[in-house]
Amino acid sequence: MSVSLREVRTPKDAKTFLYLPERLHKDHHNWVPPIYSDEKRVFDPKRNRAFAYCDFVRVLAEKDGETVGRISAVINRRYNDEWKVKVVRFGYLECPNDLETAKALLGFAEDWGKQRGMEKIVGPNGFTEEDPQGFIVEGFEQIPNLATYCNWPYIPPLLESIGYGKEVDYVVYKVDIANAVTDFYKWAYERASRNKQFSLMEFKSRKEIRPHIHAIFNLMNDSFKELYGYSTLDEQEMDELAKRYLPVIDPRFIKAVKTTDGEIVGFIVGIPSIAEGIRAARGRLWPFGFLKILSASKKSRKLDLYLGGIKAEHRGKGLDVLMGYSMLQSAREAGFEYIDSHHELETNVKMRAEMERTGGKVYKRFRIYSKMLK
Repeated sequence: MSVSLREVRTPKDAKTFLYLPERLHKDHHNWVPPIYSDEKRVFDPKRNRAFAYCDFVRVLAEKDGETVGRISAVINRRYNDEWKVKVVRFGYLECPNDLETAKALLGFAEDWGKQRGMEKIVGPNGFTEEDPQGFIVEGFEQIPNLATYCNWPYIPPLLESIGYGKEVDYVVYKVDIANAVTDFYKWAYERASRNKQFSLMEFKSRKEIRPHIHAIFNLMNDSFKELYGYSTLDEQEMDELAKRYLPVIDPRFIKAVKTTDGEIVGFIVGIPSIAEGIRAARGRLWPFGFLKILSASKKSRKLDLYLGGIKAEHRGKGLDVLMGYSMLQSAREAGFEYIDSHHELETNVKMRAEMERTGGKVYKRFRIYSKMLK
């Protein structure tokens, strides 16, 4: 039978869209579900600020009387205006290893974008860079991090067979903490510490972090603006992200650098891996899922780097060494065995050099695909 598609318009369809991956990944031993309350917020126009500047649609695919796939399409008008492009994004793609279903879903996203004047489709992407992006193409045996896709290995070949090619790759480094603090790295840290223009900021409580949240996000806007796929955050989005992530942040793993006049010019954020806790909770926080996630974060031996940036005019002055060395020391003291770098653009040579200076090795690769719309 042919594939039929229907837009998600009812609460029933919204629930089907949300939980469909549980069924499609039931035999996927490495799969980690999203935190469903988080994902509900993403799709709620009343709680997701991005709806103010994004056009959005999502559909379900049905075949032989069964729901078998899903996809979303987004036009981020803010991003398109900032980068002067006409791009539609696809995301949240799930389907079996079936070319007909994949063609139907991606074809819908392509046509929806073309009808709105778009010239190119890219994905997987969400509304903004803070949503999951990129399908894994290397390292399928690894457990995924928070806010990353965990796709079946057959997904990339399906995309390629429909005419999609590589847009950009993100690499992920694994840093062995025990071997990362070399004599040279220690010397570089001590040298950077002697520069009195800058001082390292460390935190003991979330209360200490709160006054600096907007400064850190403003720095993120400044330092990420040249990176592929990034669109700037407004103050309301900064507040929403802080509300979303501050409860799971351990203050020991936030580092920042300020100048003598108090301006924050560098930051890095790490989060103890909670993947095993999310899996144990099946993505549900209530009634007891949050306890499983909290327990997993305390037992984890992996620290996931989540965000980091340095103001452009201060790059190359040792700020990355100040924060990186301090993060390694804090991670070692807390009993972590290795650090996961999260997504690093393959073209971001400065950040990649910092990972490699600590002995980091690429062990995962994610890819964003693209296709021109004729």
